[in-house]
Amino acid sequence: MENKKENILITKEQIEKRIVELGAEISRDYQGKKLYVLSLLRGSFIYTADLVRQISVPTKIGFMTTSSYGHDEVSSGVVKIVNDIPDDIEGYDVLVVDDIVDTGITMKFVIDHVASLGAKSVKSCVLLDKPERRKVDIKPDYCCFEIPDIFVVGYGLNYGDYYRNIPYVFNWE
Repeated sequence: MENKKENILITKEQIEKRIVELGAEISRDYQGKKLYVLSLLRGSFIYTADLVRQISVPTKIGFMTTSSYGHDEVSSGVVKIVNDIPDDIEGYDVLVVDDIVDTGITMKFVIDHVASLGAKSVKSCVLLDKPERRKVDIKPDYCCFEIPDIFVVGYGLNYGDYYRNIPYVFNWE
């Protein structure tokens, strides 16, 4: 990838602006509710940190680690729980936050898992939605940006455990 040119798809400023808007929307929607934000590690940690700072309602935050990619550019289609939810979420309105939903397999798996633990409600929130790759019937409840079927990195998304720290989303040409 070192010999390829970066093509910035979503700038740092676009991400910041959209997260402020989304934080306000989530705050309105969860007013008076017991909000539990569940961040799917590792890809969503940057997005989750920026998002929860824009949510004005009391929020409990937890983390869960799943694996379906390894070091590949495409999902294996098999979701494994590496680290499960550390809290009792019974009665909470859970917002599952992830960096990207493409096939939808991971998000559907996590939503079903969270619901089985007694959550009052479960919704999804993603930085990026790649609907052309969908293999299960799922649409994110909250989304910052929809993108075409291309491999992207930056702002939490990685390639071989690198590029998560880049403050924008890009691909290579």
